[in-house]
Amino acid sequence: MSKQYSNEVEVARSYYNSTDADNFYYRIWGGEDLHLGIYDTEDEDIYTASRRTIDRMAEKAKKIDQSTRIIDLGGGFAGSARHLARKYGCYVAVLNLSEAENERGRKMNREQGLDHLIDVVDGSFDDVPFDNESFDIVWSQDAILHSDNREQVIREAFRVLKPGGELIFTDPMQTDNCDEQVLQPIYERINLSSLGSPSFYRETCRKNGLKEVGFEEMPHHLTNHYYRVLKETEAREDELEGDVSRNYIDNMKKGLQNWVNGGKKGHLTWGIFHFRKED
Repeated sequence: MSKQYSNEVEVARSYYNSTDADNFYYRIWGGEDLHLGIYDTEDEDIYTASRRTIDRMAEKAKKIDQSTRIIDLGGGFAGSARHLARKYGCYVAVLNLSEAENERGRKMNREQGLDHLIDVVDGSFDDVPFDNESFDIVWSQDAILHSDNREQVIREAFRVLKPGGELIFTDPMQTDNCDEQVLQPIYERINLSSLGSPSFYRETCRKNGLKEVGFEEMPHHLTNHYYRVLKETEAREDELEGDVSRNYIDNMKKGLQNWVNGGKKGHLTWGIFHFRKED
């Protein structure tokens, strides 16, 4: 019997399992990732910028080596896991909702000779199927926004972290002073009533036993990333035909423009949060 998810989580699962979404993200995001990039130049390719985000996040950890156990919550095609496993020799569990993405990720793990270091697990990050104190690092990139119970995700992160372990994540957020009404087009696109905010994550992590180490806030990269994806989509529309439906492409372009507009108007922010579970 398949696991039952909340309506919001099931909507996200169905979306990312769709052939349109699977093909679009694989073709446009550089073939490895679904997360936001850190750009050296505004027109840098998405793949390179996405790799830079992983490296910037990894630099914040106190240690990553062959003994490190990491869980990536909402890991998409497992691209971050492959990058980390290849670079550091660490073990990474990828917990991800979309079975379609997970199958693609497992295939790439085998093809790149990294499947012995990476386990891809079907499931939701509000109910992590691992024991207490199993991991040195809980990692997540631009995924927690899709949860309808973000506080539960943080509680689960705390539960599976070893004492002294670290939570390192990124998430597209609304700014602390944002009027939620102005973000309705984005909420409707992701089927949620809100986004997290820096103050929400700070307070939620604090009351759930996680101490803030730092927050590198970089809203300009959110705006630039969605602009780059929009331009890439427009430039390759003919190439996508046949693999991605016209209706999906048109809706995606509208959605991407909403993210760009929200970023330019200062309603959205993004960056790398770093928390630690006390010893």
